[in-house]
Amino acid sequence: MANNNNNNNGRYDASQIQVLEGLKAVRLRPSMYIGSTGPRGLHHLVYEVVDNSIDEALAGFCTHIEITLHPNNKVSVSDDGRGIPVEIQPQVGRPAVEVVLTILHAGGKFGGEGYKVSGGLHGVGVSVVNALSEWLQVEVRRDGYIYRQAYRQGKPITDLEKVGTTDKTGTTIEFIPDKEIFPDRNFSFDTLAQRFRELAFLCQGLKITLKDERTGQEAVYQYEGGIVEFVRHLNKNKGTLFPDPIYIKREKEDATCEVALQYNDSYTENILTYANNIHTQEGGTHETGFKSALTRVINDYARKTGVLKENDASLSGEDVREGLVAVVSVKLKNPQFEGQTKTKLGNTDVRGLVDSMVSEGLTTFLDENPAIAKRIMDKVVQAARAREAARRARELTRRKSALEVSSLPGKLADCSERDPASSELFLVEGDSAGGSAKQGRDRAFQAILPLRGKILNVEKARLDRILANEEIRAMITALGTGIGEEFDLSKARYHKVIIMTDADVDGAHIRTLLLTFFYRYMPKLIEAGYVYIAQPPLYLVRKGRDYHYAYDDRELDRVLSKIGRGNIDIQRFKGLGEMNADQLWETTMNPDTRTLLQVTVEDALEANTIFTTLMGNKVEPRREFIQENAHLVRNLDI
Repeated sequence: MANNNNNNNGRYDASQIQVLEGLKAVRLRPSMYIGSTGPRGLHHLVYEVVDNSIDEALAGFCTHIEITLHPNNKVSVSDDGRGIPVEIQPQVGRPAVEVVLTILHAGGKFGGEGYKVSGGLHGVGVSVVNALSEWLQVEVRRDGYIYRQAYRQGKPITDLEKVGTTDKTGTTIEFIPDKEIFPDRNFSFDTLAQRFRELAFLCQGLKITLKDERTGQEAVYQYEGGIVEFVRHLNKNKGTLFPDPIYIKREKEDATCEVALQYNDSYTENILTYANNIHTQEGGTHETGFKSALTRVINDYARKTGVLKENDASLSGEDVREGLVAVVSVKLKNPQFEGQTKTKLGNTDVRGLVDSMVSEGLTTFLDENPAIAKRIMDKVVQAARAREAARRARELTRRKSALEVSSLPGKLADCSERDPASSELFLVEGDSAGGSAKQGRDRAFQAILPLRGKILNVEKARLDRILANEEIRAMITALGTGIGEEFDLSKARYHKVIIMTDADVDGAHIRTLLLTFFYRYMPKLIEAGYVYIAQPPLYLVRKGRDYHYAYDDRELDRVLSKIGRGNIDIQRFKGLGEMNADQLWETTMNPDTRTLLQVTVEDALEANTIFTTLMGNKVEPRREFIQENAHLVRNLDI
C-alpha cells in the first residue's frame, strides 16, 4: 500500500499522543460509548480495535490486518503497522501505549501529527474496549523489541515489559469482553465478515483476514481495484449497461475523494457514501455534491447531443439515478458528523470538491465514450417518460392535506385510534384471513388491510407500473407516507406495520414481495423500526379440554413429549383463514400473547444483494442461492 503520509516523514512517537480526559463512567454507562450492550455493542468493540489498524493502513504503514475469534470469547486483532508508541508520554509520565489504553480520547488523532486522516466515528477507541473487557493484553513490535502489557477491566495488572526481540513491527490486541457488561458474548462471524469486506473495498490493496477457531471458518478480503470492485460486487447479479465502472479520483490539501459508478438495467438506485470509511447512511455534503454534478453533467450532455431539445424539460435527479450503483468515498482530516445517528457528513468544502471532481471526470468520460454515453442517455430518457407516468399515477395515491375517510381504500378496516404511535396496521393475505382478522382484532387500535393475491414484484418494475398496482396503491394510501423521494415518515398513520401471511410457501413469497417493496421504496419505515412480521402458529394440539399451539415442527415435538400419550388431535393450519377469529387474536394479534419479529436492515449491502438475487431478473444467481441454502429450510410446504 502506498505511503501517503506527508506529516513529519511518518514520525509517530509519544509526543504525538495527546490527553483530553480520563476514563470515567464507561463501565457505568457503556451504551453512551458503544451504542448498546447487546450484539451491536459487542461487535463494536472489535471495530474500534480494527479502526486503529485501519488508520495505520490509511497512513501507508499497514498492509495486513488479521482478526481471530477464539473459543473462550477472546478476540485478537493483529496488524503489521508501526506499533503503538511505547516511550514515556510527557503529560502523564506513563508509557504512551498505556495512556492510549487507559485514558479516553488519548491518541494520535486529536490535532497531533500521528495521522493525516483517521476513522472511528466517535474516537472513543481502544480505551473503551479496555474498560469493557474482563482481560486485555497488548503486544507491540517496535524498534527491534517486543513489548507486552496486560489489563483487567481497564486497569493495568502488569507494567509494560520488554519480552523479546523482533525484526517486525505492528500491534496485537487480545481481549475478552466482560460478562458483567455483555450478557451475550457470542461473536458472529458473518456480522464481522460483512464489515471487514466493506473495509477492504474502501482501503485499496489492504489485506484483511478473519479466522474463527470455533468453527474453522476463514475469510480473506483484498481488493486491488478498491471501490471499483465494490461497485462490481454490488452489480454482480444485475445486467449492466457497460462492462467496467467509471472511476474518478482527486486529492486536494487534506482531503481525498474517489467515486465509482455503473448503471444497470434495474429501476432502483443504490448510492453508498463513506467518510473516513464510516458508512454515512444519512448522506451529507459529499452525497449532495455527487448528485448535483451527476444531474448537471447528464443534462448538459443530453442537450449538447440533441437528446433533449430546446423546449424539453430537464431530466430530474431521479431520472439520472435510475439503475445507478455508485460508491462515494472521501477521506479527510477533520470530518464533521451530524444528523440523528451522527452519520451525516457536514463539511461544507467537501460538496464543492466532489461536485467539481465528478463534473470534470464524468464530462470527459462521456465525451470519450459516445457508445456508452448513448446507452446511459437511452436509460435516463426512458426513466423521465416513466416518471411522468408515475406522477399521474401518484396523484391517485397522494394523501389529501386533511385526512378524510373517503380518501382511504375501501377495503381498509381502520382503527378508531388517531395517535400513530398507538396504532397498528395488519397487512393480511386474502379476504378469508382478512375476515378472521377483522373479527378478531381490537378495533380501537388495530387496522386490517386485506391484500388480494401476490403484489407486484417491484424489483422488476418501474415506479409508474408499481403505482398502477391496486394493492400497492391501497397500502401507500393507508400508510399515508407517500413513496420514494416524496416519502415522509412523520405522516405515517401507524407505527406498527405487521405483515401477517400464511405459514406456507405462498405466504413466504408474499412476505418477501412486501419486504422488497418496503426495502426499495420505503426504507425509512424499516429504519424507524415500524415494520414487523407476525408469527402465526402452524399447529393446534388438543388433548381433551387442553390445547396447545406450536409454531414449528420442533415445538410440536416438545408439546407432544410434554403432554404424553393418549387421545391427541393435531390440526395443521394451512392458512390464517382456517383459524377462528378468537384463535387468531389469541395467538397472533393479542399484544399480551403474540410474538412479532421486528424487521431491521443491519447490513444494507447484504440485504441489497439478497433482494436482487431472489427477486431480480437473473435466474442463475437465484438457483445458486437456493442450492447453497436448501439445507437451512424448515417446514417446507409444497
